[in-house]
Amino acid sequence: MSRVLVPLAQGCEELEAITITDLLVRAGIEVTTAGLDDQPVTASRGTTIIPDTSIDAVLDQTFDLIVLPGGLPGADHLRDDANILALLKNHADRGKYIGAICAAPKAVAAAGLLDGKTATAYPGVLEALDNEQIDVKATAIEIDGKLVTSRGPGTAMDFALTLIELLEGPAKRDEVNRQLVR
Repeated sequence: MSRVLVPLAQGCEELEAITITDLLVRAGIEVTTAGLDDQPVTASRGTTIIPDTSIDAVLDQTFDLIVLPGGLPGADHLRDDANILALLKNHADRGKYIGAICAAPKAVAAAGLLDGKTATAYPGVLEALDNEQIDVKATAIEIDGKLVTSRGPGTAMDFALTLIELLEGPAKRDEVNRQLVR
């Protein structure tokens, strides 16, 4: 069974955080949500989310995927958190998947993991970084090696299904997609 870490920062986009977590769990994937501290997370639209644990408690654990929900100021908090940046770098060094949606690719960029990569994000987020080494696309989802990025709340379901396919295969993606009655 695949293991996934979903870091949750204050001000994260709740639609992304919940959609990603829900669909991965439907696929039988072990998902751990971790707050940047030990407090409930107040998401960008005021929803309260109770993380399973804190980032400090999972620093030494291994995951198959770390996926970052976006939203503001949540993505800025992820970008500015030394533990998140270290986790992302370590994870990339191990050849594991990293996913980021909406504004969260800015945290992946801050970890130095977007240089020379193709990525997408919420309009203007990556362009504002003034980094000519990132090939920015306006597509819903981009996969570049072990890096998966997506545009925003409207792409969250397809993004999560893509992550399921990468971790568990196309049959599991199709099984979960059928349950969604889309």
